Amino acid sequence: MRRIRPRGRSRISRLDRYLLRHVSNLPGGNHDVFFRRLSASANQGKLWMGTAAVLALFPGKTRMAALHGLIAQGVASAVTNLVFKTLLPRARPLPEHLPVFRFVHPQPTSSSMPSGHSASAVAFAVGAGLVRPALGAALAPAALGVAYSRVHTGAHWPSDVLFGSALGAGAALVTRRWWPVRPPMPQTRRAWTSAPALPNGEGLSIVVNTLGGSFKEETAAALQEVFPMAHINKVQPGEDLVHRINATADHPGTRALGVWGGDGTVGAAAAAAVDRSIPLLVLPGGTLNHFARDAGTGSLKEAVEAASKGEAALADVGVVTAKRGLAGNPEVSDLVMLNTSSVGLYPNLVRRRERLQPALGKRLAGVVAMFWTFGAGTPVTLSVDGVRHKVWIAYLGRGRHYPRDHAPLIRPVMDDGVLDVRLITADESFARLRLLWSVLTGTVASSGITHLREATEVRIDADGAPMVLAVDGEALAGVRSVAYTVWPRALSYYSPRH
Repeated sequence: MRRIRPRGRSRISRLDRYLLRHVSNLPGGNHDVFFRRLSASANQGKLWMGTAAVLALFPGKTRMAALHGLIAQGVASAVTNLVFKTLLPRARPLPEHLPVFRFVHPQPTSSSMPSGHSASAVAFAVGAGLVRPALGAALAPAALGVAYSRVHTGAHWPSDVLFGSALGAGAALVTRRWWPVRPPMPQTRRAWTSAPALPNGEGLSIVVNTLGGSFKEETAAALQEVFPMAHINKVQPGEDLVHRINATADHPGTRALGVWGGDGTVGAAAAAAVDRSIPLLVLPGGTLNHFARDAGTGSLKEAVEAASKGEAALADVGVVTAKRGLAGNPEVSDLVMLNTSSVGLYPNLVRRRERLQPALGKRLAGVVAMFWTFGAGTPVTLSVDGVRHKVWIAYLGRGRHYPRDHAPLIRPVMDDGVLDVRLITADESFARLRLLWSVLTGTVASSGITHLREATEVRIDADGAPMVLAVDGEALAGVRSVAYTVWPRALSYYSPRH
């Protein structure tokens, strides 16, 4: 059995005893009870896990800060207790060094060097602070209080606390290297252009898809009220959506095409607008309408303002050429892509994330949806630009989307000329476990299973069974190959300049 011996003659030991004498000479009082209880509250990290649970109630950076604090604490605790306490055996202070009423009881029996409480406290505070500095500053007094309490109660020598604190800060910094800070969101930028002003909707023809998830009988009436001079065409269930969109765009006197519906409806309307070289007004409606959000017309008020003033910008358009059927005689479909396209499990992920988001918030909904989707899902085998992969997700966005991880949500620039290509692969060993771990820790973007790049042309071929292709939320089955290209600034769309 390894014998733990005090290092009484070393300089560090002499300094420890000197500092501990000063702590011992402090008068007794209520502060003794406070530090004893504070020290006990941090046993097994309970204080920090409880704090993280409270912080997790607040979505966004606060929740991410809590998660990173816990990860840093776990790393610091493991390194401290499993490594350094074995390598650096040291006896703890004796009752003779402090008043009996102040001394911790029962005293821990493990090595005194380093302080695990201090390592965990500093790791949590620094880890959270790296994500949200104001939160780190708020947690700092509690972390320092826990660290000092270990000296005040005789559980550790001062040098144990200093070394443990350094280990905790180091753990937070090291984990931050493989969990990088999200890059700042770029400023919204538009390629402004001229478009007809449409006061009261004069010269505007609007197609309304009644199958849109948020459609109500009052929708068309509300649109007619804000655009009293507009021509409004409602598409009923069972009608040919593309045919009705084209008929609406060809209505006499039409100078701009409006569309109310989800991503698929907006994509079809964009194709009609590009063919006729008329601007598109995307109205907020449908189950999902990402283009309206990115265009700045996420509310009806903003859409009316832009149309009335003739404020418009240019956007790139993605062109998707899909081949289905027999290899020797394929059926070719050309589709317009305004937002995103995907192969694999991504459509299931998006549906689940959107369903969970109102209750859980964006970040947590994304994590839960990923676990739900990939816990039981299976990868597909594809050839991407001639390279064979087993793929969980092959995602292509029209334009750079942010954040750069598994849950892209925002596109600040609509005319950057690129396809945002993201592959999450299953080629690597323990791919499913690595995927779920990266989702849990928020490291999908930096994980080895994630491949991010930009391109102007991409080709994907099914390796074996035909694939299901999703373009702006609309599924196309039996696809054997698909090619993507970009038409720069092909679409003019209304967007407010405020």
